[in-house]
Amino acid sequence: MSVMLVIEKLSMAIIALYVKVFRRTPEKIYKWAPLSQDPELGSLSHPMVLIQIPMFNEREVYQISIGAVCKLVWPHDRLIIQVLDDSTDLSTRELVQEECQKWSNKGRNIHYISRDNRNGYKAGAMKEAMDLDYVKKCDYVAIFDADHEPPPDFLLRAIPFLMHNSDIALVQARWKFVNANECIMTRIQEMSLNYHFKMEQQSGSSTMAFFGFNGTAGVWRIQAINEAEGWKERTTVEDMDLAVRASLQGWKFVYIGDLKVKSELPSSYKAYRYQQHRWSCGPANLFKKMTIDIIMAKKVSLLKKLFLLYNFFFARRIISHNVTFLFYCIVIPFSSFFPEVIIPKWGVFYIPTVITILNSIGTPRSLHLIIIWIFFENVMSLHRCKAVFIGLFEAGRVNEWVVTEKLGKALKTKQVSTAAKRSPNKFWQRCLFLELGMAVVLLICALYNFIYRSNQYFIFIFPLSLSYFLMGFGFVGTHIPAAK
Repeated sequence: MSVMLVIEKLSMAIIALYVKVFRRTPEKIYKWAPLSQDPELGSLSHPMVLIQIPMFNEREVYQISIGAVCKLVWPHDRLIIQVLDDSTDLSTRELVQEECQKWSNKGRNIHYISRDNRNGYKAGAMKEAMDLDYVKKCDYVAIFDADHEPPPDFLLRAIPFLMHNSDIALVQARWKFVNANECIMTRIQEMSLNYHFKMEQQSGSSTMAFFGFNGTAGVWRIQAINEAEGWKERTTVEDMDLAVRASLQGWKFVYIGDLKVKSELPSSYKAYRYQQHRWSCGPANLFKKMTIDIIMAKKVSLLKKLFLLYNFFFARRIISHNVTFLFYCIVIPFSSFFPEVIIPKWGVFYIPTVITILNSIGTPRSLHLIIIWIFFENVMSLHRCKAVFIGLFEAGRVNEWVVTEKLGKALKTKQVSTAAKRSPNKFWQRCLFLELGMAVVLLICALYNFIYRSNQYFIFIFPLSLSYFLMGFGFVGTHIPAAK
C-alpha cells in the first residue's frame, strides 16, 4: 500500500511540474476570451448567473460571503443571488435577513430562503432552491460557502470557460486561507490543502479533465447538474457525488489555480476533527455506492473508469488513510514485540521521506514545520482511518453532518486568541480519551523498543506518543470558551 501511495503521489507531482514548467494554463488548453462589451446588447451580452450561498448558524461570517458576492463585477440585472439559510438560531436568521435586505435596497437581486427543517443538509437546501421558477432562466450557478470571499472579477474569469466550451461543466477556483497564521494547526492545514489544490486538483484537471468539486468557490453549468440528476442527499459529500455523476455523463472540469477565493480554516481541534471525519467518511461511503455505476457507465472511456476507481477513490480516499494509521501507528510500533518481524528500510524511511517531501513542496514557507506536520498527520490518521471504515460499512456516524465552526470577525479583532489564553474550560473537559489511549499504547511500544530492540524505532515512536498526548490533552489549535 505504501508503494501504491508513493507512485500515486509521484505521478501527480510530475504532472503538476509539467503544467508549471510549460505553463499549460487553462487559457491555453481551452478557448477563453473576455466578455465582449457590445453597446447595442448592453447587459444582454452577459449570461444569467445564479449564486447560491448555503449557511447554517453562520453568525460570525455571513456578512463576508454576502458582501463579496454583491460586489462581484457583473450586471446586476443578469445576476440572481440566493442566500440559503438553514439556521436554527432565530437571532442569526434575523441578522442574515437584515443583511440581505440591505443589499436588496442597493439594487441587488438577492433572495433570502429559509426552511423549517434541515432535510438533506446543504444538498437539500440547494436542491430545493434550484426548483424555483426564476432559476430556469439562469445558465450557470456559482456556489460559495458562508466564509468564502470571491474576488470582484471571479465571474469575469470563470464564466468565459463555460461560454466558449460547451463540454465544460465545472470551473473550480483555489482557496486562499485568511487565518493560516492563526496557530500551528492552521499552518499545517494550509500545507495539506495547498498540496490538494496544487497537486491533486491540478493533475486531475490537466489529464482527465476531472477532479472532486470542493463544494464552494466553483461555477457549474446548470444543464450538467440536471443531466447528472441534480444534488443528492445520500452522503455527506454531495459535492463529490455530483462531480462523479456529471463526469460519468461525459462532462469536463477545469481548475484555475491562479483564481483564489479567500476562506477560513478551522482553528479549533474539535472543529477540525468533525470536518476530517466528514471528508474521510463521505468519500468512502460514496465509493461503495458508486462503484457499480462507474463500471457500467457508457459515456466515459475505460481509462477514465480506472482513474475514478483506482486513483481518485481507492488510492487517495481509502489507501492513503489506512497506510498512515495502520503502518506508522500500528505495524511499526507493534513490531517491537515481534523480533521475527523485519520491516525493510525503504518502507520505514525512504517511502515516508518521499511522501513528506511531496506534501511539503506546495507550501515552501512552512518547510520548517515539516516534522510537526508528520506527527500531526499521524494523529489525525486515527480519525480518518476510523471514518473510512464507518463509510465503507455504513456504521452509526456515516451520515453525521456537523457544520465546521468558523470565527470570522473574531479573527480580525483577535478576540479568539485572547479568549484562548484565559479559557475557562476545565482541563478534563478538553481531554480526548481516544488519543490518550493511543498515546499510552505507543509509549509502551517505545519503551519496549528502547530496552529490548536494536532497530531504534523508538526514535520515531516516542515523539509519536508525545504527539498523541499533546493532542489528547487539548494542547493544539485555538480553544473557544464555552458560552455560559
